[in-house]
Amino acid sequence: MRRRSFFRRFYSLRNSGINPSGFHPSQIPFYLILTPVVAFMLLPIIFIFSNAFKPLEELFVYPPRFFVVNPTLKNFIDLFTLMSIADVPVSRYLFNSIIVTVVSISASIFISSIAAYALSKKRFGLKKTLFAINTVALMFVPVAVTIPRFLIIARVGLIDSFLVHILPALALPVGVFLLKQFVDTIPDEMIEAAQIDGASDVRIYRDIILPMIKPAIATMAILTFQATWNNADTSAMYINVESLKTFAYYLSTLSTTAAGANTVAGQGIAAAAALIMFLPNLIIFLILQSQVMSTMSHSGLKG
Repeated sequence: MRRRSFFRRFYSLRNSGINPSGFHPSQIPFYLILTPVVAFMLLPIIFIFSNAFKPLEELFVYPPRFFVVNPTLKNFIDLFTLMSIADVPVSRYLFNSIIVTVVSISASIFISSIAAYALSKKRFGLKKTLFAINTVALMFVPVAVTIPRFLIIARVGLIDSFLVHILPALALPVGVFLLKQFVDTIPDEMIEAAQIDGASDVRIYRDIILPMIKPAIATMAILTFQATWNNADTSAMYINVESLKTFAYYLSTLSTTAAGANTVAGQGIAAAAALIMFLPNLIIFLILQSQVMSTMSHSGLKG
């Protein structure tokens, strides 16, 4: 009976339109449930920050410690010292990563949104077949297509080319799938009304489709950013010219080059580098998180 009365109060609050913007005693049960969940979800982030400030002896202490006891900046000092003596300026690696990330995000969003519009609202042959192929592509993890991808890139002549960082990233099946499902929620009547008024496909795409799928675009931007910014495999597999490699690859090699072949001595630097690589991911998510929440809770149209 107590459980039933709780849900009765909850549904009465929801159905009566009561949704206070500030704190209300009726929200206490939700805080009691969500606070432990939020704390659990924050543990990996806290560990990354804590690990970056651990001295070497705490990184290998047994039993392992979650929180740092004697925080130090030595890991970051060693990291920046190693950066200053690199054969290729660190700014070059960082410049490569920024250009690759910005171009990949912009181009993949443009291509995926156009494909989503065509697959959702246009009529042409093999439409369902093409979308089915895109859906099947979602099942393949990158490791499963490593050899075919390498053969294709070698045949095309992209080895030791800056474009090898960008072109493979433009084919993003999850982006096409996500945006297409979002475009599906836009009423066909709205598109037909625009066509009757003489709007071209370019104008419909620019003035109707893009504004209504902004939340999905923000979600795709985060996914593309994470995949591109953290990608060190492309530089390791397809690039032999050091000046064409990315910042993620450079940081991934520091733990082995910090003390020659002594990877143990380089773990402090690796922990500091991991925090530096993680921070941009956290920042871009905090900036776009409201749009991501809209993707999860709303359709392409707001009622």
